[in-house]
Amino acid sequence: MTARPGPKNLITDVPGLRVGNAQDTTIKTGATVMTADAPFTTGVHVMGGAPGSRETDLLAPDKTVEQVDALVLSGGSAFGLDAASGVADALRAAGRGFAVADQLVPIVPGAIVFDLLNGGDKDWPKNPYKSLGAAALAQAGSDFALGSVGAGTGATTANLKGGLGSASWVLPSGHTVGALVVVNALGSATVGDSAYFWAAPFEVGDEFGGLGPARSYPDTAMPPTKLSSHANTTIGIVATDAKLTKAQCTRLATAAHDGLARALMPSHTPMDGDLIFAAATGARALDSPFADTLYLGHAAAHCMARAIARAVYLATPSADDPLPCWQSLYT
Repeated sequence: MTARPGPKNLITDVPGLRVGNAQDTTIKTGATVMTADAPFTTGVHVMGGAPGSRETDLLAPDKTVEQVDALVLSGGSAFGLDAASGVADALRAAGRGFAVADQLVPIVPGAIVFDLLNGGDKDWPKNPYKSLGAAALAQAGSDFALGSVGAGTGATTANLKGGLGSASWVLPSGHTVGALVVVNALGSATVGDSAYFWAAPFEVGDEFGGLGPARSYPDTAMPPTKLSSHANTTIGIVATDAKLTKAQCTRLATAAHDGLARALMPSHTPMDGDLIFAAATGARALDSPFADTLYLGHAAAHCMARAIARAVYLATPSADDPLPCWQSLYT
């Protein structure tokens, strides 16, 4: 058996995972939640210089809590961290959480992107992100939309509108790996002013246009950026059904950053908060701990690169967008 995308080509091809989106198109922002019926093991790796996150210290291999109840990706910069509070409240009401005596404390790590300069109305009277987080959790299922939805609603790149992307891969070992990403990068997912994606060598079929690699390349020493706006960060999740420890999840998240670097130029800059969570449901044992974890990491990077391109490819226009969509220019 060769590696291939899962049936949905979404992170929810990992059995048991569910993803939900909620957005406010007037503000041009939103939240995306990944959860499951049971807690799952999670790690994280941060490579950007300006991250915004919640509960990431808890995910270090030496910390006590082994599993989490949900992961939250949100717009809103620091305001968006409140999306995880809405998720935590809803999970607690549903009887989910880490048991401490007679109390349940849902463990809900999260990360945010800066989307405050994207043309939306940010003059809200009350922080909207707690409600957006709860609404995204309520929508969680195995099918979900991509593009200008959820936490990708107001995302941008250097030259095009960004968005929410996902992709999956089923390995010859039978393990499934998936990626979910919010592309709001300082850099670009496309080669210069062309329609071609940096991730083209990793495309499966025509999942982001089927154009293949660029025929020529501009000066890559000084690629386009949105440095002047400081409206950056790409955040994501890679997930698998493999049985992994927190340390192995951390390594999986680290490997997935290779996909981010393949699909965005530049990436991991001082002004990006590039962060990737890794989640493992533990449903499928490792046959060979060394070989399986090697290929899981490779698959995570592969899926992340494809998911980034799909986010930009599937973005849709709305009023007062500061940048065009790929679809508006090239289809």
